[in-house]
Amino acid sequence: MNVYLDNAATTPLDSEVFEAMKPFLLENYGNPSSIHSHGRKVRSAIEYARKQVAELLNASTGEIFFTSGGTEADNTIICCGIESHGLTHAITSRIEHHAVLHTMENLEKQGKIKLSYVELDEKGHIIPEHLEELLKNNPRTMVSLMHANNEIGNINDLELISSICRKYDAIFHSDTVQTVGHYKHDLKALDIHSISGAAHKFHGPKGAGFLYVRKDSKIAPYIHGGAQERNMRGGTENVYGIIGLAKALEIAYRDMNNHQKYIQGLKDRMISKLRSGIEGVGFNGDSENPEKSLYTVLNVCLPQSNDNDMLLFTLDINGISASGGSACSSGASTGSHVLTGIKADPTRGAVRFSFSKYNKPEEIDYTVEKLSEFYKKEEA
Repeated sequence: MNVYLDNAATTPLDSEVFEAMKPFLLENYGNPSSIHSHGRKVRSAIEYARKQVAELLNASTGEIFFTSGGTEADNTIICCGIESHGLTHAITSRIEHHAVLHTMENLEKQGKIKLSYVELDEKGHIIPEHLEELLKNNPRTMVSLMHANNEIGNINDLELISSICRKYDAIFHSDTVQTVGHYKHDLKALDIHSISGAAHKFHGPKGAGFLYVRKDSKIAPYIHGGAQERNMRGGTENVYGIIGLAKALEIAYRDMNNHQKYIQGLKDRMISKLRSGIEGVGFNGDSENPEKSLYTVLNVCLPQSNDNDMLLFTLDINGISASGGSACSSGASTGSHVLTGIKADPTRGAVRFSFSKYNKPEEIDYTVEKLSEFYKKEEA
């Protein structure tokens, strides 16, 4: 059996998305910056895609900027937001995606900002009281806290964070790469300055993403060149990627309720079968609380074993694709910064299984069976 359970890394392209993209790969090849009919046709398609994305997120078209993905979007808003707003302090957490964490660390090394980290509870959720304490001492700062963690699946309360940021006139950005296309975002109702998204996380193409920047929080461009993206991102647009992103988001919103229920069922099935099949199994983060954890992600904390380093390889040779890594042990330079950040036990193995609408219950059963065999062999 061939089982793909690494959907938090990337998802398969939806066939409907491919069909929407195909004309812009083969027929509608004009440069959208050209003023002739070939260019105008493509320009019109890009602007229609922008309108689709804006309407689904309840934003205005002037607030949506297409990028090469979530990493570029995060880099843009952090670097340019800090500079454009004249900020000298930033707040994040130690379990952010490296697109945020490394960007902020680099700005601190350059002497452009002082960086603070909000504390986390034992499950990996931010402690709002500590965020408020940091902001009391440093109002008017850049706060970047992700909506949901890509490794352990924890969901942050964006409304609560935004209310604290508003109180101290802070600029609030959230990396929403793991939640766009899986949860609904109402950006007119949510008091947030910016969010980022990536098409390939919700069955769209790789190399296409977007940045939402609230209209009263303008920033300077990150990539200079032409006047593309309303002078916000130089360079010829990734036309078929943009078309694919918009179509994928449309499908995601259309089918969201059914997919949430179905995929949560797969996750619950795996939790139940792991508990009965492997003695001492646990879960990193808040996986068993559906209101506080992504329905698409399950991070499994596995028993101590001398062979844990071989676990992902063993899954792979059995046709199962997943990802993982233990917390960094003392003095180690490799491992999961997220698991280290929540003080997970470095002697235990960890595997992240992440699900999509294309997974089947029998794939879950097969995966748990192979995991159980691995640890039963170890016991023997």
